[in-house]
Amino acid sequence: MPAHPTETTTRLVTGAELQAMGDIGPCELLDGEIVRLSPEGEVHGYLESRLTFFLYRFNQDAQTGWILGGEVGIYIRHNPDRIRGADLAFWSKERLPDGPLTGFSEVAPDLVVEILSPTDRWVDMRQKIDDYFSIGVGTLWIVDPEEETVFVYRSSSQRTALRSGNTLTGTGPLTGFTLPVSELFAF
Repeated sequence: MPAHPTETTTRLVTGAELQAMGDIGPCELLDGEIVRLSPEGEVHGYLESRLTFFLYRFNQDAQTGWILGGEVGIYIRHNPDRIRGADLAFWSKERLPDGPLTGFSEVAPDLVVEILSPTDRWVDMRQKIDDYFSIGVGTLWIVDPEEETVFVYRSSSQRTALRSGNTLTGTGPLTGFTLPVSELFAF
């Protein structure tokens, strides 16, 4: 039976097709549909740069893996494809022995960092949290600039809130990494 003349059918996009599109701007692929992301503000960029710097500085000596940023694409599932864009992610040499490869990652990172924007809603972030842990992400840090808080997730249901006076610490291949939360939010 033909579709009703006023109905529209959306063709689902695959991860490979999204990759082939080149730079179409920040987006995620949610069950085959491209979802555009708004450009981030200055505070978001500042915090992403600071965390990248601190993690890179630690890893420069430890040499335990790779730090990637800038909405790095991570497959959550296929058919229909779901790809999340992490603000920052860390893969150990154990998980990626040959280093980062071309394309979106099929391997779950040890650490994912998401920085909240003023327009982010916790209901959407809750789905991201579930998505990341569904593929075996080790730890998730959600940075809330407005509250100057880092929420550390070790599972989708285990959360610790760190504020000024607390120290953010790495686990697994990032054991030894420490960062006072107040230093992260130093402007």
